[in-house]
Amino acid sequence: MIKKFTANGQAFSNAAAHWLTQHHHRVTVVVAALLLGGGGGAFAVASLGPDAADITVREVLETVQPLSLPDYSQIEALPYVLYRTDSTRTNDTADTLLKRLGVDDVEAAAYLRRDEHVQQIFLGHGGRQVTAEAMPDQRLSKLTARWSADTDGQFVRLVIERNGDDFTSHIETAALRASSQLASGTIQSTLFAATDEAKIPDAVAVQLAEIFSGDIDFRRSLRKGDRFSVVYETLEGDGEPLRTGRVLSAEFVNAGKAFQAMWFSEPAAGQPIASHELGQSGSKGGYYTLDGQSMRRAFLSSPVEFSRISSGFSMRFHPVLKQMRAHLGTDFAASTGTPARTVGDGVVTFSGVQNGYGNVVFVKHRGNTETVYAHLSKLLVRRGDTVSQGQTIGLVGATGWATGPHLHFEVRANGVQKDPMIFAQQSETIPVTASAKPVFESAAQQTRIALAAAASLQGNSAQ
Repeated sequence: MIKKFTANGQAFSNAAAHWLTQHHHRVTVVVAALLLGGGGGAFAVASLGPDAADITVREVLETVQPLSLPDYSQIEALPYVLYRTDSTRTNDTADTLLKRLGVDDVEAAAYLRRDEHVQQIFLGHGGRQVTAEAMPDQRLSKLTARWSADTDGQFVRLVIERNGDDFTSHIETAALRASSQLASGTIQSTLFAATDEAKIPDAVAVQLAEIFSGDIDFRRSLRKGDRFSVVYETLEGDGEPLRTGRVLSAEFVNAGKAFQAMWFSEPAAGQPIASHELGQSGSKGGYYTLDGQSMRRAFLSSPVEFSRISSGFSMRFHPVLKQMRAHLGTDFAASTGTPARTVGDGVVTFSGVQNGYGNVVFVKHRGNTETVYAHLSKLLVRRGDTVSQGQTIGLVGATGWATGPHLHFEVRANGVQKDPMIFAQQSETIPVTASAKPVFESAAQQTRIALAAAASLQGNSAQ
């Protein structure tokens, strides 16, 4: 076909050259018209040249030899590797793990049972990502396990490789890679049920409750139809998700009212704005509304991380005294040993045993406010200690007048008990500083786009 076009082009060139030789005066006039007339000359040029119907057309045909194809009958003889990935379970043995990975190798199982690395830091630990590479006969070629290390930003890689008839193992460490995940959900019953339905990790659900705890009473105010969108970090090793990082931004619509939050850390003095990075797990910062108000209030609404509430601030039938009486506090149901944290900065005024409170801590805050943490199994502070918001001051227990492990919590303002949730909501917040406002506003705009994208996922899944 290419030769056919070449022959046509040559014929056209020869005919055109012959015509131009005979009509060179006409060409001169036309070129002058082009220079003077501009656009009108384009039509004159288009009308020049011989009629295409007068050009002789020649057709050239050639036989094309097909390419030789490989002998596919030999493919089965080529070596290949089988890959399988799974997560470890706490009750795994060398044999059960290999079987689940599709490996049938007596020698490999024996090696896993005697290798120190495998026995000390691998088997018996659940939730670790493991990849097996097996040969066509299902014998193990290589096994790689990965899990998050205690060192921030690192993960551990255990590598077991076959060398002939034996195996070797070694430990490596490498940097975790952070990636962003978008998700959304709708409340039908509980927050955890909704996040499970949306395949969102529990750690993210806890963070959502913590972030919006100053605005939403997750104990009493959730309604069917409430919805949320979230952008959060997943920390990966070799492309495998190993643990959940920080929530980067979120929106929660409760009773028709929308609340939005984003993580932001202000650049240090003298630090270029360009070097400022959002969302890094190791950076210091906090959550802000998208108009620049801090989500961190002077008082937290809960002295324990998000959990089921067994008794609120109300009248109730006392389980020990067997009579109706005011319950001027909130009981947080939690297992023995759960950390109890102070809800605000202050000074410990009492730490010891007191009547029905059992082991109890009293903390004095500014503004003549006092908080009480009762029924503790262990006290971790002493009278006179200075404590900061979120600091662990004791462990949940069932001492004093308690029928089961829980934390009894009170807020007293000028000696009068207050509802902890309402008191926290009314405490002051701190805005972004003026110097950080430009970079914050840029980040907030990006956050709006990301949250809109996360919210659209729910709409797409419903279709």
